Amino acid sequence: MPRVLISDKLSDEGVALLEAAPGIEVDHRGGVDADELRRILPDYDGLIIRSGTKVTADLLEVADSLRVIGRAGIGVDNIDLPAATERGIIVMNTPEGNAVTTAEHAISLMTSLARRIPQATQSMKEGRWDKSRFSGKELFNQVLGVIGLGNIGGIVADRARGLRMRVVAADPLVSEERAQRLGVDLVSLDELFATADVISCHVPLTKENRGMIGRDAFARMKDGVLIVNAARGGVVDEAALLEAIESGKVAGAALDVFEQEPPPAGHPLLARDEVICTPHLGAATLQAQLNVAIAVAEQVRDFLLDGVVRNAVNLPSVSADELHELRPYIALGEKLGLFLGQCSETIQEIDVEYAGAMVELNVQPVTLAVLKGVLSPWVGENVNFVNAPHLAQQRGIRVVESKSSDSEDFVSLLAVTVRGGGRECRVAGTLFGHTQPRIVRVDGFALEAMPEGPSLLIRNDDSPGVVGAIGTVLGDAGINISRMQLGLNSSGDEAVQLLNVGPEPSAQVIGALRNIPGVTSVYVLDLGERVS
Repeated sequence: MPRVLISDKLSDEGVALLEAAPGIEVDHRGGVDADELRRILPDYDGLIIRSGTKVTADLLEVADSLRVIGRAGIGVDNIDLPAATERGIIVMNTPEGNAVTTAEHAISLMTSLARRIPQATQSMKEGRWDKSRFSGKELFNQVLGVIGLGNIGGIVADRARGLRMRVVAADPLVSEERAQRLGVDLVSLDELFATADVISCHVPLTKENRGMIGRDAFARMKDGVLIVNAARGGVVDEAALLEAIESGKVAGAALDVFEQEPPPAGHPLLARDEVICTPHLGAATLQAQLNVAIAVAEQVRDFLLDGVVRNAVNLPSVSADELHELRPYIALGEKLGLFLGQCSETIQEIDVEYAGAMVELNVQPVTLAVLKGVLSPWVGENVNFVNAPHLAQQRGIRVVESKSSDSEDFVSLLAVTVRGGGRECRVAGTLFGHTQPRIVRVDGFALEAMPEGPSLLIRNDDSPGVVGAIGTVLGDAGINISRMQLGLNSSGDEAVQLLNVGPEPSAQVIGALRNIPGVTSVYVLDLGERVS
């Protein structure tokens, strides 16, 4: 009989659902300490946690019977995913259980900020009647700019339209069709900054999104703009926000999240009357806690009793034998997808083409790996092999898969094309020695490159001095080129370079590269660790 341990506080309804499942034994020991958890965990097949339990590699070493970890909530940063994957333990989360609650909190922050309700409440509690001091801002007919039109952002847009606001959104992964269904105008991020009266963030914290609302962004915004962040701390540059408030560019900010939580004593934003804040309460409602409890209980029950996997974050659904054969191709597919995800400005269609010997394999996990790679720079850590197709469908991205026996000069060839905004990017790769991924085509250019680590993709005119100028800029900045691969197009008038570099170039260095005569584009890529 499978045994499930619940090591954090979980709603009674979730516990009862598991207890009612025939053939499962449940122990609810919320708040168990780390030493006791290490002692008892070897006896359990399933573990359900929230944010309180830290599932470390050392803990997993003793979990000989553990088959599934269920996280009641979205974040899995308290779980050592590589260690769980290595031990064959499925890790599941509940990504949609608190979407409505978080969206409603963002709307509440926006209306409270516009009407200065917290400040007025505090003033009255201090015995004052400062009616003229708290004149607010009407939201009717104002422009709300939503950054990130995923599940939560879409709900925010819908609720804002109910307030008769005009909603614009910036999200390169969302199709015009989805935006039209939501009654939202899709715009560029620059246009959103220039037109929005209120800006609400709904993007994950990724390397690309960190500090995305900073000094440059504030400079492009309308005077008197309101800022709402109920997504992740770090998306808004807090130092730049303080400067924008002090200068009057930003009339007010509502923050549920901070770069450091809890924020340090004396945080200057907390001292500003223009700022209202809550202690990361976006998902803190009884309904949301009930939703995630029921969802995680159902997922763990269905896996242990029927082998059904939902919302897994670490494993594709293939047999052990298939996974052994597919693993190198999965790594190649994710690398190619990651490459295109970082050099595409908008994504409407993804074509995955298989050629040669690999067409005889079960390539579905490879396609999932491609989608995961393409979406990761935009969606962040929440994208995985299970939810990548759903995330693509949610954003109106068309995914096409095709097979051909013709693999050019290679035993097997995997080619991926991303289309969007009238632009097309294509990259192809293969395996050397059956295990080592290589990029062999970039658009119309043939080359041979190892997809790993910080890299630069540079397109330039094939003219004397360009390559030397690129090397000089990087050398002067103390950036080493460990590998350089060059390719020419068929006419010989344009070249592409893929450089493995270290450390990653700064924005100033990238600007200098783009200013070199003959250089037409420069993309900074992080292609992950080397595949061994």
